[in-house]
Amino acid sequence: MRVLVHEVGFLRSNSYVVYDEASREAVLIDAGDDAWLMLESIHDNRLKLQAIYATHCHFDHVLAVDDLKQAVRVPFYIHRDDLEVLAMGKEMTRRFLGIDVPDPPAPDGFVEEGQTIQIGSSTLKVIHTPGHSPGSVCYYGEGVLFSGDTLFQGSVGRTDAPGGNAEQLVKSIVEKLFKLPDDVKVYPGHGPETTIGWERRHNPFVGENGYLRRRP
Repeated sequence: MRVLVHEVGFLRSNSYVVYDEASREAVLIDAGDDAWLMLESIHDNRLKLQAIYATHCHFDHVLAVDDLKQAVRVPFYIHRDDLEVLAMGKEMTRRFLGIDVPDPPAPDGFVEEGQTIQIGSSTLKVIHTPGHSPGSVCYYGEGVLFSGDTLFQGSVGRTDAPGGNAEQLVKSIVEKLFKLPDDVKVYPGHGPETTIGWERRHNPFVGENGYLRRRP
């Protein structure tokens, strides 16, 4: 399994083209913006895009979905618990950032806990990690984790938007993500890569001595 990383949009979200080298089959995780950049990457690497998956439905992770679907005619999948977040995207963006964005894309289907996604001979597993949003998910397989805005290098996702829940976020990270092997490489929704082992030991919010884990 190969991963192409694209930093997109004015919020510098990470969009990932994940593909199987032998079959050239690919999926896109978090089509945040700049659809042209992903299309160029898919074309230059002779990839066959199968689907678009969201880790969650805040606008900076789904803004390019409609343009991509019009160009390559592939389905778009989210977790069902983020339907309301998706529907509120336009209003929330205006409230938090003072900008207008297009209407949210309509999902073609839903992912759920434990589901497997096949990319040629490679497999990703869906891990439901509510907290940043009710339908936040991570995608895990072959030593890598796409964590969305649940877990960052040295940080965690914010929980002050509608549907956010700090207690759920900590539980998702500690009870699900931190059960993965230390050497799992984490590809977050923003910022640089990290590893599960480093975050388990050193993350100032949810690591071994993290603030959110010590909070009453």
